[in-house]
Amino acid sequence: MSEKLYGIIAKVMDIPINEINDNSSPETIPSWDSFNSYILLDELETEFKTEFTIDEVTETKNVSDIKKHLKNHGIILYD
Repeated sequence: MSEKLYGIIAKVMDIPINEINDNSSPETIPSWDSFNSYILLDELETEFKTEFTIDEVTETKNVSDIKKHLKNHGIILYD
């Protein structure tokens, strides 16, 4: 399921999926700006049928954080 998450990120950020890993972040992906962060949030909430808290959103610094927050919502991503 990590592939599913990576696919969503790749689509929103308009980059190849093989450029994404758990350390990917706004610092490593130039297109990961504030606007695309909101689009990514919406895509993730829609795809995984969940809703992130404000704290989760503001604490998210990279893909690993997204996985952690999804896990907190009962969504386990397997590599």
